[in-house]
Amino acid sequence: MEASVRWTLVTAIAPVAWGTTYFVTHEYLPAGDPLYGAAIRALPAGLLLLAVRRQLPRGSWWWRSAVLGLLNTGVFFALVYVAAQVLPTSLASTIMATSPMVMMMIAWGLVAERPHVRHLAGAGVGAGGVALMLLTGADQVEPLGVIASVAAMLLSSLGYILAKRWGGGVDVLASTSWQLIAGGLLLLPFAVVVEGAPPHLDAPALLGFGYVSVVATALAFAAWFAGLRHLPAATVGLVGLLNPVTGVLLGTVIAGEVLTVRQLCGLVLVLAGVLLGRPVVRKVKAARAVSSVH
Repeated sequence: MEASVRWTLVTAIAPVAWGTTYFVTHEYLPAGDPLYGAAIRALPAGLLLLAVRRQLPRGSWWWRSAVLGLLNTGVFFALVYVAAQVLPTSLASTIMATSPMVMMMIAWGLVAERPHVRHLAGAGVGAGGVALMLLTGADQVEPLGVIASVAAMLLSSLGYILAKRWGGGVDVLASTSWQLIAGGLLLLPFAVVVEGAPPHLDAPALLGFGYVSVVATALAFAAWFAGLRHLPAATVGLVGLLNPVTGVLLGTVIAGEVLTVRQLCGLVLVLAGVLLGRPVVRKVKAARAVSSVH
């Protein structure tokens, strides 16, 4: 298996895991307390990865971890919770589906990865597919929710590319743990001031948070940042479109929802967008063929 294909599959773990959080959050986690919810999700995940790697930040990575924790976990999680409270999931997911295009533009400026036409086409096709799958035209547009979703998308896109730019020479599990811990610690004081005492968690909520923290955060973010190390940002961003696809398919399998023709068409478009973002390996294969001849 080509290395690029292997890393694409590793990266896909992240959006698939994130796509399951919609169902877990709705079914098992307590409503409200978004700041505590984000902190409870981030801190245990970061501590778990830190226990695995047992490596602390050095030098500039202290402030870099704080910046990445703020962008990728702390503020991002809080904004996503706000958007989820006041905006339909369909509209919020469609807004987030524009992230691949934004990531491409930021990567062009920060890490000199110029997007190819097929990447841009994939971003457009994929976002259109998400809109076709999720938007019904009956969604209520709440300005606060739109602002929160757009801000979450912009800040996380910037954070992902900064992680790619700064990540060379640092273990990916270690750097992921640092930013998750930093994001969780930054959230805690605000949670205490705004939301008061921590929410009571029953057994289903504990299990739900355990899944969200270990699988949808620790494992997912480690896979995501590993993908950013080894693949172009354009490819990683387009793989992220599997997030809403997972949510829709999970609803079909578990909740017994029926896919409409419109949703099936949207699903096909999203998968087409992801395929357009796959790394090109033809040149590598050609070079190998030439070298084998000589």
